[in-house]
Parts: sequence; C-alpha cells; structure tokens
Amino acid sequence: MKENKQLLVLTHLSQLLDFVSGIGGFIVPFILWLVKKDEVYGMDTHGKAILNFRITMFLYLLICIPLVLIFGLGILGFIAIGIFYIIFPIINAIKASNNEAPSYPLSIRFIS
Repeated sequence: MKENKQLLVLTHLSQLLDFVSGIGGFIVPFILWLVKKDEVYGMDTHGKAILNFRITMFLYLLICIPLVLIFGLGILGFIAIGIFYIIFPIINAIKASNNEAPSYPLSIRFIS
C-alpha cells in the first residue's frame, strides 16, 4: 500500500464538482474510493468519511424540503448545508495533506 496525499486531497476537493455538474461531487469520490481503497494508504478512511457526509447531507436536504413549505425554516437549512458543502471538503483536503484524519461534523455513519 502506498501513500498518496495528493489523491486524498483531490478526493475531498472533487466533492465541489456538485457546483459544476450537479452530481459529480458524489460519483467521483465514490469511484476513487472503490478503485483505490486497497491501494492508497488512508483512502478507505477518507472515502468512507466523504460518502457518509454526502449521504447525510442529502438526507438533511430532503428534510429541509417540507420545512420550507411548512415553516419556511428549510431555507435556513439549505443555506447551512450549502456552507457545509463548500467549507468541509476544503478543510478535510487540508487535513488530508497534513496526514490528519477526516472530520465531517453531523455525519451519520452509514458505511463503517
């Protein structure tokens, strides 16, 4: 197993593809994780953290939809999730470049 910090950083930053393609921010990290999890040191941990974060944020988005219609509070949820989508991939890319473990707050561990 080899160490490849650049690939780990790229995997975290690839989540930002959502702002360009809509769904690339989930597909690209998922494919990188599937292909490289046994080859690159730390990819399994980082990939699982990314996928858990992405699935959790999607569920939070789904919860926000009825909250917009009922209370109007869902708009605040959409804004918060949008901020999370931008900030936490960048923070964790920096952590990956420093050999630190990824940390995505409010993530539910679907894949362990």
